[in-house]
Amino acid sequence: MSTTARFEGTDAYIAAPDLRIAVNAAVALERPLLIKGEPGTGKTVLAYELATALNAPLITWHVKSTTKAQNGLYEYDAVSRLRDSQLGDPRVQEVRNYLKPGKLWEAFTSPARPVLLIDEIDKADIEFPNDLLQELDRMEFFVQETGETIRAERRPVVVITSNNEKELPDAFLRRCFVHYIRFPDEETMRSIVGVHFPDIKPRLVSEALKTFYELRDTPGLKKKPSTSELLDWLKLLLVEDVAPEALRETSPNRLIPPLHGALLKNEQDVHLFERLAFLSRREGTRPGG
Repeated sequence: MSTTARFEGTDAYIAAPDLRIAVNAAVALERPLLIKGEPGTGKTVLAYELATALNAPLITWHVKSTTKAQNGLYEYDAVSRLRDSQLGDPRVQEVRNYLKPGKLWEAFTSPARPVLLIDEIDKADIEFPNDLLQELDRMEFFVQETGETIRAERRPVVVITSNNEKELPDAFLRRCFVHYIRFPDEETMRSIVGVHFPDIKPRLVSEALKTFYELRDTPGLKKKPSTSELLDWLKLLLVEDVAPEALRETSPNRLIPPLHGALLKNEQDVHLFERLAFLSRREGTRPGG
């Protein structure tokens, strides 16, 4: 795969012009692409679609609160080696039998140039990004147990995602090309819906998007519904054959949208929306409108 390959999005992923520019800039500069944005804006999916567009293997490293940078390099199972030595197992003569390659090792030694996804980096300890500076910058690391250096012969395309839950170190940010994905506007969202539901009726989409964005704009909402939740909701509307008119219903029995469990995942938000909807109904307006 050439570094001049261009990402223009895929049939399954609508990429805004500024996102396409960011991806191609990061690939050209051979710097990690740090994608920030609220959950549900397509950060993780971008790496999958980028790999598809560039016909490259995808290696995913999903970061947890307990993840350490060393996990991405390799892990040495000293306990198993000690146990095997006590049992007289001949495997102990080769230390490599007790090394478990991590995702960076896998990416650096991949036969084809891969896309490496480091997902939700802000979940880990604040030192985690700093501990990866040298490895991501030089694309190599030293294996203490064998005395060898694992070096990337084909520099992987690195995509790093962050939900913006904590600030990342300045030294780490300087080594990345940073892009913030804004939540899709209504026009972009309509295109996204069209990819997933090509035969859906335009009127149902229009009414659903109005309700969806009004709900997202409701003051005090703790967890705003994302793109994936909108798509789940639309799928349910189609399965249940809900009429577009039902989405604009303002009777006392329709204070919140039908099948709202696909959109509102927090009990506090349901109660909040019911209260706001009741007040809005009395005033003759829609909630969030």
